[in-house]
Amino acid sequence: MSKSLKRVRAALEGEETEIRETGEAKTALQAATELGVEVDQIAKSIIFQGQSSGEALLFVTAGGNQVCEAKAAALAGEPLGRADAAVVRAQTGFAIGGVSPIAHKTEIRSFFDTRLHDFGLVWAAAGTPHHVFSMKPARLLEKSGAQVADFTSE
Repeated sequence: MSKSLKRVRAALEGEETEIRETGEAKTALQAATELGVEVDQIAKSIIFQGQSSGEALLFVTAGGNQVCEAKAAALAGEPLGRADAAVVRAQTGFAIGGVSPIAHKTEIRSFFDTRLHDFGLVWAAAGTPHHVFSMKPARLLEKSGAQVADFTSE
């Protein structure tokens, strides 16, 4: 078991959750198809980097939604760019493709898509590109330390 999956598993101890191994699930649509759920039940972790601060920011969004960079930058208070693999790994402890919304190595400012609240259960990356966990959206919001915000494209 990878160190990243172990870290997420430890963070989920005592929670009502299920961790599943997935096959080919590089996209939210692939993950949803494999799990037999709606694409918006996949909680994607999108990492941007502040162009002034260098700080990584996490946007947890429903699988079918896209992050609007202008809205995201307004929330961040600075222009944003996509974070590269080294920044993602250094600030979250996860590799791109397996970034979990919880259990980061360092504290990260996080924002949460309201669309996720439309479901009784959502699925998020569990630290690897091939593992996901389920959780009630309200509990995922709480565990992630994110703030609910409007940052998706129309």
